Amino acid sequence: MTDNRLEARYRRADMQDPVLISTSGEVDRLIDALLAGPETHNAVHILSRARPVMWLGFPDHELYVGVSRADQVGALALSLPEVGRIASVGSPGSRSGVTYHVAGHWTEFADNSEISLTRVREAVKEFLRSGGNIPTCPKWKPFETLGEGVDNDPWA
Repeated sequence: MTDNRLEARYRRADMQDPVLISTSGEVDRLIDALLAGPETHNAVHILSRARPVMWLGFPDHELYVGVSRADQVGALALSLPEVGRIASVGSPGSRSGVTYHVAGHWTEFADNSEISLTRVREAVKEFLRSGGNIPTCPKWKPFETLGEGVDNDPWA
């Protein structure tokens, strides 16, 4: 039987013992926790247990989700072998230099990648339901950072 749960890491305690997400309601509680928590914990690193594991137990994918309580928006960054590194497409003129924090560590998201919180929630729920496939609800673009290869790139 396939384990379709998501592993979520956003607090220091979650790095070794991730929060397991198996329902849409738990996705909502996770996003709510990011919005209500400290600014240094406003992003999450997500893995799908339904996807393949590569050599040495490393996942073949990563999903980063950041949310802004002040602006009521969020951003997505996804890495999958079938599409490479991609980011959500925000509205024209949305922020550049977007950073959020996973367990106190800042993580850079692509410029102009912020979308509505409704769309963020929908995308994470779709990622859960689909077993870790690319969500179809947001538009996607190739992931580009302000400075390619800098240490805060989620995939460096």
